[in-house]
Amino acid sequence: MRISHRDEDAAVRLAERLTGLRANREVIPHNPDQSVRWHQHDYPTAIARWNYHPEYEVHLIREGSGRFIVGDHLGTFEAGQVTLIGSGLPHDWVSDLKPGEVIRNRDAVLQFDGQWLRNCAGLMPELVEVEPVLEESARGILFTGETATKAAEAIEAVGKSVGIEQLHHVLRVLAIFSRSPQTDRVLLAREWFQPQLDGEAAAVVDIALEYIFANHSGPVRMSEAASLVGMAEPTFSKYFRRATGQNFSDMVRKLRLAHACRLLEQTQTPISEVCFEVGFSNLSNFNRHFLAETGLNPRRYRFERTKQ
Repeated sequence: MRISHRDEDAAVRLAERLTGLRANREVIPHNPDQSVRWHQHDYPTAIARWNYHPEYEVHLIREGSGRFIVGDHLGTFEAGQVTLIGSGLPHDWVSDLKPGEVIRNRDAVLQFDGQWLRNCAGLMPELVEVEPVLEESARGILFTGETATKAAEAIEAVGKSVGIEQLHHVLRVLAIFSRSPQTDRVLLAREWFQPQLDGEAAAVVDIALEYIFANHSGPVRMSEAASLVGMAEPTFSKYFRRATGQNFSDMVRKLRLAHACRLLEQTQTPISEVCFEVGFSNLSNFNRHFLAETGLNPRRYRFERTKQ
C-alpha cells in the first residue's frame, strides 16, 4: 500500500519514525535550580509529537492553526489556545503547514511535578485553591475567553523572568486557572478515558495520527495505516483502540467533523462543498454525523457560531 503524496513532508516524517518504534513517553529534564520548566519550541520538531508524561503541562499556541488531540478528544486550534494537560494524559498538536514550512517558537510550555505543588501546599495552605483545577486537568482543560487571554500573557511572563519573579508568574498562571469561571473551561477527554500505554503502542499511534492528519480530506484506510507500522489490521486496530480509547474510523470521522466545524465558523464555503472538502462522500451522511457529534445540523451550527 502507498500513502497519499498530498503531503510529502508528512510522509518523510512517517518514514523517519518507522526507524524506531520506542516510547513516546516524554522525559522532562529536571533542573535543580528551577521549580517549573518553561520552554518554547518550533513545529515541526522532535518533541512535537503524540506523547505523555507524569508532569502537568500548560500549553500555549502562539502561531498557526491545525488539529489537536488530548486523550480521546480531537479538535482544531488557532493561535492563542491555552490548555492545561493532566499527568499521564496523551496529547499532540499538529499544525497546518505548507511544504517545507517551519513555525518558529510555535509553542510556549510550562511543565511541573504535581508532587512539588502538593509539597508546597503543605507549607503554604493558600495553594490548596489549585487542587480542584488540577483534578479537572486529568481530562485536559481548554481555557477560553478572558481566562485564555490573561493566562497567555502570564505564561509569556514566566519565560521573560528568573528566580523569585519567575515563580511569581508561575503562581499567577495557576491563580488565573483556579479562579476562572466554568464558562471559560472546556473539559476535553471523556471522564472514563483511561489509555493503556506502552512505548510501542504510543509510537504506533503517533505514526497513525500523522497519516490521518496528512490525508483526512481524502481516502483514509486502516489498511494503509497498519502497513506503515508493519502490522496486520487486527493487531493495529487493537493497539490503536487501547491507546486512544476509540477505534480508527471514529478518529477519522471526528477529525473530519472538527475540520468541518472550523470551515463553517470561519468561511462562507457552501455546506455542500464543506462536506466534500473534509472527506465525506455524500451530503446526507455528512449531515447525519455532524448532527450526532454537535447536536446541531451544519446550517444551524454556522448560524449559532457566527452570531457570537
